[in-house]
Amino acid sequence: QVQLVESGGGLVQAGGSLRLSCVASGSIFRITSMGWYRQVPGEQRELVATAGVSINYADSAKGRFTISRDNAKNTVYLQMNSLKPEDTAVYYCNAGVITTRGTHGMGYWGKGTLVTASS
Repeated sequence: QVQLVESGGGLVQAGGSLRLSCVASGSIFRITSMGWYRQVPGEQRELVATAGVSINYADSAKGRFTISRDNAKNTVYLQMNSLKPEDTAVYYCNAGVITTRGTHGMGYWGKGTLVTASS
């Protein structure tokens, strides 16, 4: 199995910064993509940023958030600057993984880390 563990969430003032981290472990042969999604109650989980063959950002994240990967550590980061109250959500790590069994799945998720940006 594959496990993803997020960290780095917390409470910050609007305009502040946080850096989220996510470490993947388990039966990993190769990670093909990693990314961040967020969700608030009553809303659909939405893409924030992904890094695979290419890097993609939600429009709301462009210019403020930066996604990066440390492939040797199976880790993805999300540097979040100029945080706004609208960024408040549970942030989930996602990975596409080729397992040691040869399967390729995109549906691996962490349990989430809460980010709160207060005005």
